[in-house]
Amino acid sequence: MCGAVINPVNIRLNASTIAFLLGHSQSATVIVDQEFFTLAEDSLKIMKEKSQGHFNPPLLVVVADEACDPEALRYALGQGAIEYEKFLESGDPDFAWKPPQDEWQSIALGYTSGTTASPKGVVLHHRGAYLMSLCNPLVWGMNEGAIYLWTLPMFHCNGWCFTWALAALCGTNICLRQVTAKGVYSAIEKHGVTHFCAAPVVLNTIVNAAPEDTILALPHVVHVMTAGAAPPPAVLFAMSRKGFRVTHTYGLSETYGPSTICAWKPEWDSLPPDTQARLNARQGVRYTTLECLDVISTKTGEPVPADGKSMGEIVMRGNVVMKGYLKNPKANEETFANGWFHSGDLGVKHQDGYIEIKDRSKDIIISGGENISSVEVENSLYLHPAVLEASVVARADERWGESPCAFVTLKPEVNKSDEQWLAEDIMKFCKSKMPTYWVPKSVVFGPLPKTATGKIQKHVLRGQAQQLGPVKVSK
Repeated sequence: MCGAVINPVNIRLNASTIAFLLGHSQSATVIVDQEFFTLAEDSLKIMKEKSQGHFNPPLLVVVADEACDPEALRYALGQGAIEYEKFLESGDPDFAWKPPQDEWQSIALGYTSGTTASPKGVVLHHRGAYLMSLCNPLVWGMNEGAIYLWTLPMFHCNGWCFTWALAALCGTNICLRQVTAKGVYSAIEKHGVTHFCAAPVVLNTIVNAAPEDTILALPHVVHVMTAGAAPPPAVLFAMSRKGFRVTHTYGLSETYGPSTICAWKPEWDSLPPDTQARLNARQGVRYTTLECLDVISTKTGEPVPADGKSMGEIVMRGNVVMKGYLKNPKANEETFANGWFHSGDLGVKHQDGYIEIKDRSKDIIISGGENISSVEVENSLYLHPAVLEASVVARADERWGESPCAFVTLKPEVNKSDEQWLAEDIMKFCKSKMPTYWVPKSVVFGPLPKTATGKIQKHVLRGQAQQLGPVKVSK
């Protein structure tokens, strides 16, 4: 209503990164929850130090919460911040606001999570946000009065536009300060939650929750939308067994969040559950409001055949694609080459027209001249009973050039005293599930590095694999 562009800032970023985002976006106002006031304050101090005497501080507004330590609020007010409710009282209730003059005007700015490089500012327009806000409930079958649990951060692609969708549906928003399996189950029982969105890493936490943190069987069907990374079929299977109905979508910050959906086909109802999970793990077909979706050859730019084998880059075009990256013409030129938005994701197109991601272009492993999909190797690893999380990257190999290296987090109850035996057992398990040359030649145990939005940082793992040196002997 005031004509501003909203920029949700990731609370898990450090002060220096937030200072860069606020400076790059030229933020005029910073609204911050009292719990994170010192983080905002530290960011502004960094901006001031780098300004060389030309710092124009933004208006600082702090949101109070009775559930938090009151000392944090007192400190914020003492530093000159304005309390949110007081700030609202200073407004004019008779203000005659005007809608945007043009649908192309910017509505939101969101920075990518930077899994491979510094974050880029994705600029979104009113038309795309409006269309996506209505399309999300349409493709999900979300009804008026839905009770929605915020397990998905609002700083992640504007909460996939569900902030606006819930307003359109007169829905109820249930918020969590920390996302835990216990918190999710408790909200379902206490508030009657009907829907929530979550990245696969959150679903993995839910299916592996301790019995005392769960409430099963569920009191009613709970609809879950997942995106953000390709979900392992094993996780989808486990969620369905617990009574959750999972809708699998795919998209990017640049496409307002999810913009494709693995639309469920009635003929899948009679298939075995594990087959259903495998089919539902595909990225699917375009959203109603996305004009064009295809998989094109990275060499010729032509659409690949719908054979489920020929790999190409997933590309999109239409009204639910961003305006571009803020102040980054070079990236815009590359991203919109030949009239398509280039996702950077490699995939195939099946006979039924459904697309399926096989890898990021930079994550494909080339072993002995053969391409190996790290995603498919990871999907098999998730089937092993001891594996909680897994990520696969290329490691130098003296014989094959590259070979798969698996980084694995074990489930808490697993005996970790003999890692060599566990590694051999995992490799043996993989041999029964995939071609021999796909089997990881090395397995590394430990926690996986993640971005602030929960995505596994493969560039960090590639660095660790490089430090390990080449595999000396490959069988």
